[in-house]
Amino acid sequence: MEPILNIENLSKTYGNAPSQTKALNGITFQVMPGEFLGIMGSSGSGKSTLLNCIATVIKSSGGSIVMDGENLNSLSGKALAEYRGRKIGYLFQNFELLDNLTGRENILLPTSLHTVPEKESQQRLSQLAEYLEITDVLDKFPPQMSGGQRQRVAAARAMILQPKMILADEPTGALDSKNAKNIMEKLSGLNRDEQATILMVTHDCNAASFCKRILFIQDGVIFHELRRGDETQRDFYERILKVMAQLGGGSSNVL
Repeated sequence: MEPILNIENLSKTYGNAPSQTKALNGITFQVMPGEFLGIMGSSGSGKSTLLNCIATVIKSSGGSIVMDGENLNSLSGKALAEYRGRKIGYLFQNFELLDNLTGRENILLPTSLHTVPEKESQQRLSQLAEYLEITDVLDKFPPQMSGGQRQRVAAARAMILQPKMILADEPTGALDSKNAKNIMEKLSGLNRDEQATILMVTHDCNAASFCKRILFIQDGVIFHELRRGDETQRDFYERILKVMAQLGGGSSNVL
């Protein structure tokens, strides 16, 4: 099986000499189709920079990012828009929903921008809404929804174009523990039942315990890797905590 994402010797430098900062310093890893990969690290470790490079929000300083056989550095114009719209779905920490659109309209916005037929759009919406348990808020506006409902609406929007990969940036960061667990169970279910490929940046050990593999970043390099075997989620969580303690981070126990 070929990797869906192949990152080789990726670097990102901010500023000019002699006061340059290396946010990424030679990152190399692969993501396989259907994988649920977590990226963890303390604040300033480079994890968000890495996600933003993959999302093409920022441009790397060196190395390569190959997604589904395409080198992202070579994309521009229509091809870049197609990548951002169809190859990846982005799930933000603060939802990034449009307050003047209903949940339904927010979710369907990508399908109208990318000219998906109406019947197909509605079919996908119905399936996602049922799975994510948001059918009852489709006609509400974001300010009328709870934080958990907004994040599940945002997840449906990220999935509506059936992207090759979901990029999740601290998806539980704005949620309480109950809603955080709920959205992680939904993402885990999408990975398990729909074989959705998910790359998630998080500092939360509870959220990370839903992943199948975790890369830990420190000072712009991969510091450690954990794979979940046949162990329980609780045992995996404990192993994550031990690594984060070495990195100077941690998480409260709310599993």
